[in-house]
Amino acid sequence: MNSLGAGAVPEASADSLLPAQPSAQFRPAEAGNTLAGLLVKRIHGSTDQYRTFQNAAQQRLDALGSRRSGTTLHLAGALHQAPREFLPPDEEGYARLRHLDTRLRMIEAAFPEVSTDVEVCRLTCTMLEGAWRSRALTPPRAEEQATDCACPLCRHLPTPPARTLDDYRWRQSAGRPLTVKTWPYRRELDSVLTGGWSWTRQMNDLERDLGHRHRFEDDILVFHEYKRVIDTIDTTRLTQHVQGRLAESFSTNSARALVSGLFAAHKRSVDEYWLQQHEAGSVTLPQANPLGHSSYSALQMLDCLFWHVAPDTELWQEENLASLLLCRVIDDMADVRADALTGEISNFWLAEMPTHTKAFYAACAIALVKYGCTPEAHRPMWNTWLLTTTIVWMGLTGRHALWFDGITEGLPPAEGCPLCDLQPNACTGILTHGTTLTIAPRPTAPALSPRTAELSARCRSEHPGAWPLFDAELHAFEAVHGPWYGDTDSTWEILRRTYIAAVEASSAAPSPDLARQVQQDAGVVGSERFHALHDPLTGREDTTLLAYMFGCAHPHFLWNATGYWPTGVAGDWLDG
Repeated sequence: MNSLGAGAVPEASADSLLPAQPSAQFRPAEAGNTLAGLLVKRIHGSTDQYRTFQNAAQQRLDALGSRRSGTTLHLAGALHQAPREFLPPDEEGYARLRHLDTRLRMIEAAFPEVSTDVEVCRLTCTMLEGAWRSRALTPPRAEEQATDCACPLCRHLPTPPARTLDDYRWRQSAGRPLTVKTWPYRRELDSVLTGGWSWTRQMNDLERDLGHRHRFEDDILVFHEYKRVIDTIDTTRLTQHVQGRLAESFSTNSARALVSGLFAAHKRSVDEYWLQQHEAGSVTLPQANPLGHSSYSALQMLDCLFWHVAPDTELWQEENLASLLLCRVIDDMADVRADALTGEISNFWLAEMPTHTKAFYAACAIALVKYGCTPEAHRPMWNTWLLTTTIVWMGLTGRHALWFDGITEGLPPAEGCPLCDLQPNACTGILTHGTTLTIAPRPTAPALSPRTAELSARCRSEHPGAWPLFDAELHAFEAVHGPWYGDTDSTWEILRRTYIAAVEASSAAPSPDLARQVQQDAGVVGSERFHALHDPLTGREDTTLLAYMFGCAHPHFLWNATGYWPTGVAGDWLDG
């Protein structure tokens, strides 16, 4: 059992288990098709219970005046699109794949319960190797980036503000340290990176505790992806701890964590290999990558499946996978400009898929955040707080550009805004049968509940210029969510230094310095107030309102942070 650890198999014996020459197993074109087919086969359709709650949410909104009739936009399911064909790996790539395959065979032999996870990892890494080499050696298909689409979403695309690499010096992998630690007795976990995971698990576990809340050991191998964290965590000790737990009491999730750790380590190694080739001048990586609609979505699955592990009965549920994919979409939207050249291969804003598809994915993320603000969203499935906590985590760290690139130059009109009028949508078919978004006049609550009215009153007194917009968004939020019962003091302190500060910065004369101040202070207030979101009585309420204001409220700072077209920003090694 303990032979599963990294480095437990000598290199010579590892290579001797596989053929010296590339085999059909390592062909990226077939890997992409096989991976898509495997995922389609494993995914379970939406449950009757989930559809019942979705319908209940829509009926409640209909009663407030929301109309089902309106503009509809449909996007075909990603996994039914033909995956791109990639170049085969080079010799170093084949060596990495043989090394990976040896360890995956060992895990599968010991724990056949995770055979699907093993195969997904093997196929994903093969496709990843081919995608990187194709990015380096194949000219990008610029013609597929045409922006002549006349749909409401594409007509609403923002113009990225001018930035230089110096504007992103604040960006660090681990984010700002938390003043109040999630695990006060473990110094190495004092960061928003790990705090965000524990927080999401706590949100899920309040009703149905799966024992995931503090089981960071099962996830620790994922941290191969983060250089700063790997320097401060005793990975040898923790790997031994995971192995010991597997030997004493088998856990499917623990075995999955080993597979996930192998994927993260492989992904880091292939990323660094091609970045080093770029730095040495051997290749020139373009500000694009060859991932299409299908290959991007499939690649993101393994990058997500193990970060927030659902119960086995829900792991392959369509609605769970939609949340995982769109969680990554939100991250890619806000990260793209800092990753404009040498960022992760999985960043889909640099992918070779039509601009409309990217805009549709961004709109899906907003629609799902909005759906996550409904009380009906959180009843039928364990892992339903992922997107709401993700957008709040992004808004309260010094890592993301939500309050930086998201600052607009002059507030856009709210009347007729297609993003404001996006109806809440769980987007469950985004991988399979497709997703249809509806744009129709949004409902508003006729009156605010007492605690929400107190937030409005404070804004009117302290920030009268921002009050009309803030008050209107509170009415729209309570239509979606119902009466709010959160912590007024803590939530107000966060909102005035994030959303309201960004609205005021947008209303002022264009100022990159002012936008930078909002972005930096968002990380400070996150450090100061993040602990309040763990409160079992008010934490969910606070999180829901913050998710709405950060992700759904006009002027849609999430949408404005996308940076749809990479500019002259050079790449860096901050996160890669």
